[in-house]
Amino acid sequence: MKFSVDKHDKYVTLKLKEPRFTNDNAPGLKSELYLLNAEGFKNIIVDLSHVKECKDAQDLSCLLVGDRLCKSAGGLFIVTGINDEIAPIIELSNIFQSVTFVNTLAEATDFIFMDELEKEFRGDK
Repeated sequence: MKFSVDKHDKYVTLKLKEPRFTNDNAPGLKSELYLLNAEGFKNIIVDLSHVKECKDAQDLSCLLVGDRLCKSAGGLFIVTGINDEIAPIIELSNIFQSVTFVNTLAEATDFIFMDELEKEFRGDK
């Protein structure tokens, strides 16, 4: 699976560079999510803007793994870059009930920084 990883202080961005999201490349994403979590990243953004095709909702289950890992670490898992081609399968899968979806990468980073500020303000850190 082709992807790029952009690590920052408070979050990491994982950008898929594949045109199709299938059961052949979903395990690679799942493995990378486990590795990033093991490295201590609790806030992960997955950018799917290059993905133009996803035929099976089962392939999206690796996103639930990322969400679970981040939540258990006290962080956020955010998916961005959903286009009109894959939006229907995401809607059918009901994954949006668990995973946070935003329109842009900028929105995702803002969401994370706001959450981190809120935690600092409450004294959760």
